[in-house]
Amino acid sequence: MPKHKEKYIVDETGKRTAIMIDMATYRALLERIEDLEDTLELDEAVRSAKSFRSLEDIRAELKKAKKL
Repeated sequence: MPKHKEKYIVDETGKRTAIMIDMATYRALLERIEDLEDTLELDEAVRSAKSFRSLEDIRAELKKAKKL
């Protein structure tokens, strides 16, 4: 992730209420969040799966149905 100098928005008492970041850092953060969400979804799918089929079986089925 790119290094950046934080810029804070403060209220009238000087308390930090928000932070400003550059677009490159923002996009990098969004990408990391999306990757983490994908990982969590995959983990949940693996945990809740009743069974798995091999790639070879799926490929054979798709070829038979002329979808591959």
